[in-house]
Amino acid sequence: MAKTPSGKSGGGQPTGGKTPTGKNTSGRGQRDLKVKVKTARGRTLSSTRWLQRQLNDPYVKRAQAEGYRGRAAYKIMELDDKYRFLVPGARVVDLGAAPGGWCQVAVKRCNVLGEKPGKAQGTILGIDLQEMEPIAGCELHQLDFMEDDADLKVKSWLGGAADVVMSDMAASSSGHKQTDHLRIIALCEAAAYFAFDVLDDGGTFVAKVLAGGAEGELQKLLKQRFTKVANIKPPASRSDSSEKFVVATGFRATGDSTANR
Repeated sequence: MAKTPSGKSGGGQPTGGKTPTGKNTSGRGQRDLKVKVKTARGRTLSSTRWLQRQLNDPYVKRAQAEGYRGRAAYKIMELDDKYRFLVPGARVVDLGAAPGGWCQVAVKRCNVLGEKPGKAQGTILGIDLQEMEPIAGCELHQLDFMEDDADLKVKSWLGGAADVVMSDMAASSSGHKQTDHLRIIALCEAAAYFAFDVLDDGGTFVAKVLAGGAEGELQKLLKQRFTKVANIKPPASRSDSSEKFVVATGFRATGDSTANR
C-alpha cells in the first residue's frame, strides 16, 4: 500500500508575510527563482512537468530542510492542527505508511519519545506492504491490512485498541480518472472497516479520498459509526489535484446509526 507521489501543491511562493519555511519576507530585492527541467530522452512531458513541480514546491523544500520523508507530512500536521487527534499518549495506526512522513509527525505529536515531560507517551504503528527504513519511536510492520487476522495482529502489537487509524494510501493509477476514483474510494472503505475493528470508543479515522462523485456511500458508512464526519483539503494539498481528506471523530463501537443524520 505504498503511497504514490502526492498529487497536490502548496501553491506558489508568497511575496510577503511568512513563507512555508516560516521566514518573513518582504519580496523586495528578491527574485522567485524557479528550476526549469529539460525534457530528457526517455522522459515523458508529464513526468518532466511533475519533476519541475517537485523541484519548485516549497513544501518539498521544507520537508528536505526539516528532515521529513515527504511533503505529505505537512498534510497530516495541518489536519491535526485543526482536529487535534495526535495527542500525547495516543495509540496510532498508519496504514500504507511508506515512506514514513506521517509516522514521523505522529511520533513527535504523540510524545512517543517522551520529549514532553509530564505528558503520556503514545504508540505508533506503521503498516505497509513494503519494507520501510526505521523511524525512531515507531514500530513498523510489513503487513497487508486486508488479511483476515490483520486487525488481531495490530491490537496485539498495540496491547489493546487504537485511538487513531490514519491512511494516506492511494491505489496505483490507471490513467483513467473515474477508475482511479473508484479504486481509491474502495481502498478507503476497506481502511474504514479495518478502523471499525481496531478503534477504541471515541477514536478517529483519517483518510485520503479523491473527489469524483462516488463518496456518498463512504460518507454514509462513516456517519453510522462516528459522531462527526468532516471533509477538508489542507493547504499542503496541491490545488490542481482532486485529493481531499475525510476526518471522522467520535467513534461508536456499538455502531449506532441514528446519529449524524
